[in-house]
Amino acid sequence: MPELTRMPEANVYQAYGIYLLRRQHRLIRRLMRVYEPTVHGHKLWRASFLLMDYLQSNPPAKGSKIMEIGCGWGSASVFCAQRFGADVTGVDADRDIFPFLDVIAALNSVKIRPQRTHYEKLTARYLGDQELIIGSDICFWDNLIKPVRNLIARALRGGTKRIVIADPGRPTFYELADLCAKRWDVTLKEWYAVEPGRTTGEVLEVRG
Repeated sequence: MPELTRMPEANVYQAYGIYLLRRQHRLIRRLMRVYEPTVHGHKLWRASFLLMDYLQSNPPAKGSKIMEIGCGWGSASVFCAQRFGADVTGVDADRDIFPFLDVIAALNSVKIRPQRTHYEKLTARYLGDQELIIGSDICFWDNLIKPVRNLIARALRGGTKRIVIADPGRPTFYELADLCAKRWDVTLKEWYAVEPGRTTGEVLEVRG
């Protein structure tokens, strides 16, 4: 029988060893009154749980330098910092999501380095400093396919060893995977997560 973990208050839940907050939580409601995230940064997207489960089965080395692109509220960043003792940078174009990331990080007693920028501005040298680059739900529009593919190219050219991206299985994500497979060593796997509930989708891993 699994150990029963009681949540400290309402609208707090746990997945893959980290605490998360529902939109109804008092802190999230308060932040929503002040900040207005754009580009779908208004909630935690479920593909992040696919990413956590995949990394749990295919972990990075302890203490790795990891960058999450399109980090949103940063659940996967927090998971990596807490589970692997990683040095994590959370990248997003929307400045208004970082207060949400800060709250989730503080709830789990970890620190995530925030970086507000667009994909196109991340240089090969900067990306190459990262041993692992991760992302979830980051290729949801047609006009994101090329920027994400080019980011992957710069990262690998700069020296990044692994890039892992999770998605529910959108056509745009599969197009990205096809483009990557034409040039690099790629694995594309159906995956499912079991926490906090069952979530299914795909995980793309690209290696140089």
